[in-house]
Amino acid sequence: MKIATYNINSIKARISNLCIWLKEHDPDIVLLQEIKCETENFPYFELETLGYNVVAWGQKGYNGVAILCKYKFEITNRNLPTFLEDDSARYIEILVNKNNEKFYIASIYAPNGCANDKNKEEEKYLYKLKWYNKLYMHLKSIQNKGYPIIIGGDFNVMLKDIDVFDSSKFKDSPLFRKEIKNEIIALKNIGFHDAFRLFNKNLEGYTFWDYTGNSFVTNLGLRIDYLFLSAFFADRLIDISVDKTLREMDHPSDHTALIATFR
Repeated sequence: MKIATYNINSIKARISNLCIWLKEHDPDIVLLQEIKCETENFPYFELETLGYNVVAWGQKGYNGVAILCKYKFEITNRNLPTFLEDDSARYIEILVNKNNEKFYIASIYAPNGCANDKNKEEEKYLYKLKWYNKLYMHLKSIQNKGYPIIIGGDFNVMLKDIDVFDSSKFKDSPLFRKEIKNEIIALKNIGFHDAFRLFNKNLEGYTFWDYTGNSFVTNLGLRIDYLFLSAFFADRLIDISVDKTLREMDHPSDHTALIATFR
């Protein structure tokens, strides 16, 4: 089984690139972030034609998440049930039924937390911390149901110096502050494994390169897209890699795909 996560940065702008990539790589499940369209305007037909069952949770112009899945599933949550007052489309979760074996999988788009104005940044940063706390609470609750879990997407955090081209430039950034990294450590402490680091201790694994400053060519990247696995899937992971081909296409997203294969 092959599972990918990809921040597409507008599904309408990049549906052609996505379809080309899906035909070539044929993943079984794809988690998408920043679809930037309302739920009803998502291009279901194009993706269903490629053999996927599709669910999306979007809003006009920004945010938005989706899951493409070749197996039967039921939608279990749109947005975090622990954070019902939040109206941002940042979380979608399904319960997959693959050959009568069930597992949860969720696509997440965590808050960025950055802003040009320091006062606004502090407000966004506090929202980011709260969102992560609500995510933790929810994942704790579904763990009690006994099914394996995969959560993937754009977490908007770098965990270590190796995850960023120059950590000194991000010392005080909401992408790299200790309190945000501690939220990810909390997920690890309840049994979630960083899939890429299970196999790649010393590789950078960048998944994002800014559009400015020739960042992709000079590899000024960040590792902010992740797949986190419960023990069931961590034990069955046989390969995981960053596929840069989506970033090399015409009019690309500023992210590329992370792909994991499980036995």
